Amino acid sequence: MQPDQSDQLVVSLRRAAHELLGRRSISDLEQTLAQIVAAAVDTVPGADAGGISMTEDGTIGSRAPVGGDVRKLDELQAELTEGPCITAAMEPPADGIVHARDLASSPDADRWPRFAPQAVGQGYRSILSTQLSTNGGTRAALNLYSHEPDAFDDASRTIAGLFGVQAAVLLYGVDHAAHMQQALDTRDVIGQAKGILMERFDVDEDRAFQMLVRSSQDLNLKLIVIARWLTSPEGRHKASSPPSGR
Repeated sequence: MQPDQSDQLVVSLRRAAHELLGRRSISDLEQTLAQIVAAAVDTVPGADAGGISMTEDGTIGSRAPVGGDVRKLDELQAELTEGPCITAAMEPPADGIVHARDLASSPDADRWPRFAPQAVGQGYRSILSTQLSTNGGTRAALNLYSHEPDAFDDASRTIAGLFGVQAAVLLYGVDHAAHMQQALDTRDVIGQAKGILMERFDVDEDRAFQMLVRSSQDLNLKLIVIARWLTSPEGRHKASSPPSGR
């Protein structure tokens, strides 16, 4: 890596880190991802455009595209279920980096036979995709595109990997926060359901919870499903009505 490239990398990473630390809400996810991708495109030698491929409800979507027809190419790979971005996100190699040196010739053209000619037709010859490991349910990759064949060297791979780490940390934080919020919401709903049962049947908290568990087992439904029904208008109404026969 050349001295000027090292300086640019430090500045870009420092700027990106400052932005991440300044965020107080995960609602800024799209803006922050776009800033990371833009910084990567500006800093990684050979990169002309970039974006992120990420699983959403079981399908891979394009996020934070920067430059050219990146969104179309990301979505095309998802549609065809093939391409460097798909490989990096779904079946990454040991180092997490998939490097398509020249999509117009073998072996890359043979590896992704449906995607490669369309990428070349859009003016892109090489792609560098880095897996974003989040240790959660999200699968993602940072994708950098170049108009030139064999545009990415070892320095490009190293720098792209560093930006990939930042993006992965952000996505992990968002995923973790979402799971924490879900857990808190579940706890609150179960607490409300226990309160309804305690008031209706004049039982303590432990007995109310046991009632929820027993109902869950008898009906073969998750406990949270039972709790959500109880806290719904219908459930509240029926729970407050006198039992039949009284």
